[in-house]
Amino acid sequence: MDDQTNPKLVPGIYLNLLTEEKTDLIIGGYGDNSIKPAMPMVIEHNRFFVGLMGLAVNQEFNYENYFAMIPTGPNPGTALTEGFFSVAAKQNPRPETVALLSADAPFSKSPVQGAKENCSKNGMMIVFEETYPLSENDFSPYIRRVQQTGADILFMCSYVSDSVALIRAINQEDLQVKQVGGAMIGPQNGSVKSELGPLLNGLVNYEYWLPVKKLMYPGVVEMIEKYQARAQQEGTDPLGYYVAPMAYAQLQILEQAITATESLDDSTLAAYTRDAVFHTIAGEVKFGKGGGWSEPRVLTVQYQHLTDHSIAQFKNAKTQVVLLPEDLSSGTLIYPYTKAKNGAHIYSTI
Repeated sequence: MDDQTNPKLVPGIYLNLLTEEKTDLIIGGYGDNSIKPAMPMVIEHNRFFVGLMGLAVNQEFNYENYFAMIPTGPNPGTALTEGFFSVAAKQNPRPETVALLSADAPFSKSPVQGAKENCSKNGMMIVFEETYPLSENDFSPYIRRVQQTGADILFMCSYVSDSVALIRAINQEDLQVKQVGGAMIGPQNGSVKSELGPLLNGLVNYEYWLPVKKLMYPGVVEMIEKYQARAQQEGTDPLGYYVAPMAYAQLQILEQAITATESLDDSTLAAYTRDAVFHTIAGEVKFGKGGGWSEPRVLTVQYQHLTDHSIAQFKNAKTQVVLLPEDLSSGTLIYPYTKAKNGAHIYSTI
């Protein structure tokens, strides 16, 4: 059943699944818009519920049988933005001032609050903060105002279409900052990567999985190869790095819980999932507070050395360098942004 990412359609779908279809098991759809509106009905029926990529969905409900297939850990907003500021704080000279630019939408609230906490933690001062409506399509005035502040860092929290427009505006206005990026939704998608190509150079953003050596967990290469072979005919993300591993792992959680308990009982499955360690193509997963991962595993990434708009170059690990976590890193930051943006030939160690 397709909820079309429309929160108004979600309650009716789950009502049908739970009462008319009498479905044995349910899972969450993709993101806050599909998961959050289902929660009241899931809670009412006391169902086991694994959601995909919902950020901080359970902070409001605190439902013990909900689990989140997203590597942001128990403090999602902070974890999503921590690496961006941690990388910046290690540079010399150390950046001191920050501009915050975000969409005026519910999904931005948690990452923006996390960004503010990480600014404070790293002794950085916010000198500019603005939001824009999701209907906005001209970002040049915003970028010019950021430039006028002289901020060292531009942190952005944006959705797909505005992320594309923001990155274009940053390049058109020749923004002079030391680091740019943050919590932008869009650059993770293969079609967006291809559309922007070299305009992504220097951007520091988050990802959840990339084809670098340390992230080649058992089974993930085979899954990605099968996915990519079908992606073009299905008209979906040609790479599949962002959602596909987590979506596959979401069902691995279900599979392993059922196999271990030999049960389809919701309470039994939830009790097992709260304590178990799962082995997935996204690595080992253990759940903790609020149903999030017990430990965050958000990747802080810089796009480097992109020369054209071909999708093939994004299969090369040198173009998407994992900076953090340190135990998963595949290279080093090119700093400042203007150096990376202009294609500095400092190749990363994979």
